[in-house]
Amino acid sequence: MRHVVLAAAALLGLAASIPPALAQTPVVEVTEAWARATTSAARSGGAFLTLKAIGAADRVVSASSPVAEKVELHETVRDGNVMRMREVQHLPVPVGQAVVLQPGGLHIMLIGLKKQLNRGESFPLTITFEKAPPVTTTVTVQAAGAGGMGHRH
Repeated sequence: MRHVVLAAAALLGLAASIPPALAQTPVVEVTEAWARATTSAARSGGAFLTLKAIGAADRVVSASSPVAEKVELHETVRDGNVMRMREVQHLPVPVGQAVVLQPGGLHIMLIGLKKQLNRGESFPLTITFEKAPPVTTTVTVQAAGAGGMGHRH
């Protein structure tokens, strides 16, 4: 018990020595990253994932991947009877709340694909935040009509 008390006291001392600006720097978890397989003729594709800010709210400001010439943040919106995709400049990530990027909603567009995305393969995707350090995650390519990480055909 004495060791637990000493360890807790040491941790409290460390926490007290962290400058306030660093103590509030958010961390964003990126999980469940996946993409749909594409055909060889496809020039674009989509990536989907879940984001969760820890410590403080943040926002996604950009993304990049070696599989595409350009990567953009997009949302799908209804324009009359037509669904359209449009670029968004940033994506808010509230603290403690999961933000799910999925088909038909918020997503990451891979524009100018440099190669076909084949089921079973994977590729890196780096997400850049306004405050948190960038996160590079591995995107797993699912079947062309997949609905998510757990969805299998």
